[in-house]
Amino acid sequence: MSSNVASMQDARELEARRDLAAAHRLAVRHGLNEGVWNHISLVSPADPDLMLITPGHTHWSQVRASTLALMNPEGEMLSGERPPIRAGWIIHRPVHRARADAICVVHVHAPYITAMSIRKDVLFETRSSQQSAAFHGDVVYYDVYDGVLSSEDEGDRMAETLGDKRVLLLRNHGALVVGSSVARAYLDVYQLERACMYQLLAMAGGGEMQLIPEDVAAETARLSREGRNTEHFEGMKRWIAETEPDYAQ
Repeated sequence: MSSNVASMQDARELEARRDLAAAHRLAVRHGLNEGVWNHISLVSPADPDLMLITPGHTHWSQVRASTLALMNPEGEMLSGERPPIRAGWIIHRPVHRARADAICVVHVHAPYITAMSIRKDVLFETRSSQQSAAFHGDVVYYDVYDGVLSSEDEGDRMAETLGDKRVLLLRNHGALVVGSSVARAYLDVYQLERACMYQLLAMAGGGEMQLIPEDVAAETARLSREGRNTEHFEGMKRWIAETEPDYAQ
């Protein structure tokens, strides 16, 4: 490998790390994280067999580009501050393995997403708001909660249930969201939390929801799948760069 190619790969890896670290910091600002739990992972741009993931038992406000765990396919940490928690590996590795397009995988217990996953009598309505319409035809439920997460078999079942969708709502457990980049996956998580919030607030007083027309929802989802509005992440990243510049270290 030439020095120029190696330098380009190093630059791509650093930018990927910074995007991933910024997503962690933004999640804290947006109320999407839960203590030192939950995880975000990213296929390494330098080597698609390697995965960057949230360091274990680390508050997301303290995640930096250099502290992310770089994992090989055998689950060994090659670099980073500390390895991911076992559940992170069990959930994320099988999804990356099953979906070549799932470059970034986000698992959160965000309040409104989790509340939606708990409601037995209510399904996420993708025609309820402009935020929810972005996911029209792209959401599936994982109906069996297994809090033990003792083996990758559970992650394999999640990946199988997810199929080619972007969002897996995990019953009693939040959601799993996949995207072709950190920007796309993070924007989807942000939008999903807002969509769940709007729907649950709208239903709180009873009555009937006004739904977006089917064709409009379908077109909104198509544009979302193509990456519309992902520049929003760049704007949010500039905010983090100004307020928490250590994320990039």
